[in-house]
Amino acid sequence: MPSSLKYFLTRLSGSLVTMLVGTIVVFLVMKAAPGDPALIVLGDYATDETVAAFNRKHGLDAPLMAQYLDWLGGLVRFDFGQSLSVSAGENIGDLLLYRLPNTIFVGVYAILIAVTLSLVLGTLAALNRGTTVDTSATSLAVLGVSMPDFWFGYMLILGLSIGLGWFPSYGFTPPSDSLAGAFYSGFLPALAIAAPMAAVFTRTLRTALIENLDREHVMVAKAMGHSGRFRFLHHVFRNSLIPYITVVGLQIRYLLGGVVIIERIFGINGVGSLMVEAAFARDFFVVQACAVVFLGIVLAVNYVVDLICAMLDPRRVR
Repeated sequence: MPSSLKYFLTRLSGSLVTMLVGTIVVFLVMKAAPGDPALIVLGDYATDETVAAFNRKHGLDAPLMAQYLDWLGGLVRFDFGQSLSVSAGENIGDLLLYRLPNTIFVGVYAILIAVTLSLVLGTLAALNRGTTVDTSATSLAVLGVSMPDFWFGYMLILGLSIGLGWFPSYGFTPPSDSLAGAFYSGFLPALAIAAPMAAVFTRTLRTALIENLDREHVMVAKAMGHSGRFRFLHHVFRNSLIPYITVVGLQIRYLLGGVVIIERIFGINGVGSLMVEAAFARDFFVVQACAVVFLGIVLAVNYVVDLICAMLDPRRVR
């Protein structure tokens, strides 16, 4: 078996094992959470007979292991069960299919903004280190790291929405209805999520570029007569992308955490807001499904990041 294929299969196996462990943790945490789903749905004055019938209908009276295996089997078939209280009786898969595109759109939008800003600021800072440009870019990065996304979201609403009227302060147009409307209404929430990430990306890229600018092979390439652009693109920037892309992948966890808050602030019907609604309504099945979806997204992105880094640095698969 080629070493590259073995490397990719090993990483995939590791992701699947992590996913399995994650489902166990999510299931046990939800079972340990306070509140009885039957009483939440039926009310505090429900009789023992109606509670027993409810638990029997939803399999909540089965042994814990049997409940987990039944739930896990449904996940494998992409059957997340039915909502208990948020949208009583509705298939959770349908809820996710309706809301997931909104979350993915805002998340990808935020990543694009953060990557674009960081590539520009990080490169300018590294190529002009010690100057006013470097100091300004570094100061912006420090400021971005210091701002919580929810606070920055409210500041954007106050300044760009209520103050200037450039963007809507609440509500989101799904990309399925209007792509242009989604970009317009999703700009403020995406920017609120992107700003702290862009700061981290900028500092990471600046540090990586400066380290590679001083490497011996770059000096050798200069002595051989290679142009500055060629040296930067092939010997500096390419090698700096490995730690940069790794950090981008790691920040996906932060992005999903930010999405949960930002969706509530800006009124976006996404998976994050659905998870919060389900948590308040004690709809354990919906919370479990949202948590597993977020876990799957994080693992999938990290796997793709590993593949990209392996292509940039073939030594990883030797």
